[in-house]
Amino acid sequence: MGRDGGHTGNPGEAGAATVRENSPGRARLAVLALLGSMLVPLVAAGLRSVLWVLVGIAGLAVAAVGVWWTLAHTGALRALGVAVSLLAPVAVLVLYATSGILWAACVSLALWALAVATARSALAPGHVAAEQAVAEAPWHPWVLMNPRSGGGKVDRFGLVGKARAAGCRVVLLEGGQDVSALARQAVAEGADLLAVAGGDGTQALVAEVAAAHDLPFVVIPAGTRNHFALDLGLDREDPAKALEALADGVELRVDLGFAAGRVFVNNASFGTYASVVTDPAYRDAKARTTLRTLPGFLTGKDAPRMRMRADRTHVDGLQALLVSNNPYGRAVDAARPGRRERLDSGLLGVVCVRVGNTAQAARLVRGPRSGGFVRLSAGEVVVEAGTDTLPVGIDGEHVVVPAPVVCRIAPGALRVRVPRHRPRARRVGGGAADWPRVARLALSRSPADDATHG
Repeated sequence: MGRDGGHTGNPGEAGAATVRENSPGRARLAVLALLGSMLVPLVAAGLRSVLWVLVGIAGLAVAAVGVWWTLAHTGALRALGVAVSLLAPVAVLVLYATSGILWAACVSLALWALAVATARSALAPGHVAAEQAVAEAPWHPWVLMNPRSGGGKVDRFGLVGKARAAGCRVVLLEGGQDVSALARQAVAEGADLLAVAGGDGTQALVAEVAAAHDLPFVVIPAGTRNHFALDLGLDREDPAKALEALADGVELRVDLGFAAGRVFVNNASFGTYASVVTDPAYRDAKARTTLRTLPGFLTGKDAPRMRMRADRTHVDGLQALLVSNNPYGRAVDAARPGRRERLDSGLLGVVCVRVGNTAQAARLVRGPRSGGFVRLSAGEVVVEAGTDTLPVGIDGEHVVVPAPVVCRIAPGALRVRVPRHRPRARRVGGGAADWPRVARLALSRSPADDATHG
């Protein structure tokens, strides 16, 4: 591919993605909806509404206990847990209905959901990473494609032919090949851009080589989940559109994570989840395998109990731990992670889970204050378990590494080239609403107000 296909521009020139400004109008709507969610039950039931709120919280706590029994035990106690987790919320709804306040509870819940959604949308989203204009198209782009990824997306979308038409040298990944060695060989043969059509694990290995040689890297979302592509704003429904980055692209400088010296673009998971997925039966029967093996990993004699050290924070007795390349917007499991607001913060995201008994499960309804969940950001995380090795899920690839495991982040290590015009470039926040900021924004004067009073 010749250089004429590129776009010139200053190194700091921003790409075409627009940045939405804060919205005082949405902030005011969020505050009004939040107040409404509190006033509706007060109007319907007066001071008794406080009692009904406590009943609802108690129902959630009992349901949490039922879920814990379902996951941590077998036999009769598991059956009882299923029944409790289903019947507890139903019982609360029946009490609300017989007391004539079910409508108020539903309206209040709807207003609360509206308040949270509007509050998140009122604040301008962050950026994935600062964009830089691409000065020229690559001469010798190289693409590694895994024809088995994503149920055969490479063939289904005709990616081989489209990549070759775009001037790329295409290498198809065969079983047993060393991905990193293939990428290093491509660099030695003159490749000036590396790309991957495959899963996140394969992308991470090639990304490491690209970062080591300061070469641009292109993500073609041909895997099953494509979490990295999601956070880059790429079109996961049409992987071929990622090839537009070669002729009309911008570059993002993003971070890379490392666990025990192994690179990850998304996350490294430790503990319960990482242990369950090492079972050979997991890939063919995920739910059944999880229910069969999870009790032993939660309450059995071999249950993992890890210790995490991150900067000045020390947490003991952990059963599960997720370390991510930049923080996720919400606490989720490693199989279905949320969105990352940015990929260039220079910090690891850490989500810890510590639930060892029924009482701790019930306290989970208190959220972060329960002690069952710990969330933080750090530059380095050390994971220990009192054993010589630890199973780890690194971008979906499950390995066993020597303990303790040191996780670190390499800020701005990777040059990712993405299409200038990509459909999902606008970010959607997934974290808790920042109510102090929303309140200040709601009380501020918008430019329209200034013009009216000018």
